[in-house]
Amino acid sequence: MDPELINDCVHCGFCLPSCPTYVLWGEEMDSPRGRIHLMKQHVEGTPVTDEMAGHFDACLGCMACVTACPSGVRYDRLIEQTRAVVEREHVREPADRALRELVFQLFPHPRRLRAMRVPLRLSAGLRRRIAPRLERVNPSLAAMADLAPDPVKRVRLPRRVEAVGRRRATVGMLTGCVQGEFFPQVNAATARVLAMEGCDVVIPPSQGCCGALSLHSGRPGQARRFARRTIAAFDRAGVDTIVVNAAGCGSTMKEYADLLDGVWAERAREIRTVDLAEYLAELGPVARRHPLPLTVAYHDACHLAHAQGVRSQPRELLTAIPDLELREIAESAICCGSAGTYNLFQPEAARELGDRKAERVLATGADLLVSANPGCTMQITSAIRRSGAAPIPVAHTAQVLDASIRGLGRVA
Repeated sequence: MDPELINDCVHCGFCLPSCPTYVLWGEEMDSPRGRIHLMKQHVEGTPVTDEMAGHFDACLGCMACVTACPSGVRYDRLIEQTRAVVEREHVREPADRALRELVFQLFPHPRRLRAMRVPLRLSAGLRRRIAPRLERVNPSLAAMADLAPDPVKRVRLPRRVEAVGRRRATVGMLTGCVQGEFFPQVNAATARVLAMEGCDVVIPPSQGCCGALSLHSGRPGQARRFARRTIAAFDRAGVDTIVVNAAGCGSTMKEYADLLDGVWAERAREIRTVDLAEYLAELGPVARRHPLPLTVAYHDACHLAHAQGVRSQPRELLTAIPDLELREIAESAICCGSAGTYNLFQPEAARELGDRKAERVLATGADLLVSANPGCTMQITSAIRRSGAAPIPVAHTAQVLDASIRGLGRVA
């Protein structure tokens, strides 16, 4: 934990209303400035106690406080450093250790996620029925059962998708772990949209996990290994711009140069990572937009809005579609409770936040919810289903653009 970063906090309290856990519980030690006070205690010699670790674990890492802070406190850096200290120094209960090991042996590995597709498809109805009972036994396992989406048909993407018409750029595309295996239709739509906007799209088959889940959970060593492999894969593919359609992945990849050192940091600086909406807004449209008669609620993923500062671009892309009406969600800056692995490790708090977000989404009366992060999609879908309200479909920005450009008349 960097003492200089800790001392940047003047404890003004501007972060309090932006912090999801403080909004839920009103506890000072579950606010950013409260956690920074605990960090300072540890730097000054206090060991990581169970209570201290609990307050750090309760943080979503949503970065809303970074946006709100007038003093420029780098809470994002501090909480990453702190999580690594907790993982090194704090002895967790055996059940907690086993759960974390299960998650990190599964989610950062696309092939292992792929092996889950058949069991998930066969158990879809059963999982939903047993989740309430499982909640009383193990809330984390209940969350896993409830959150997992029904598998869709696997999409095999080629190594290269050629630009439609005049080639304007050549970009790499990150396929991701959860995005690639649970939401392959999003990756397919992303590649099509980029191609229809004049991009050759290079999709290295050996890219693997970017390291986001590991970095956000206090495992920087594992994150660095994944980061180096990702950089090497796109280096070999000969691209210097990587387009990312998952908010958590994009925010981590933009920080590779700070995560790594030496030659790997230099290689990271030579590759530009850019969010899909950010890139398309910058590139400018050439493909014709056909009407989509829809009302759309746009959800700000925390690692897109707060960590990357990408807010206006997705809205600009959506409102440029004829006949599409964009509706804003109340409390858009408050996290939905997904936060990478948070809804698995802190299921009760995640559920409260998910229910709160679902209520705000449903209040818009929109036909479609648009989200730019797979974790948010699963979290909000689960919360809406739990509410008993009529389901609202959730799509990625890429899917809406794809439907408009192809003239489908609806989002598939």
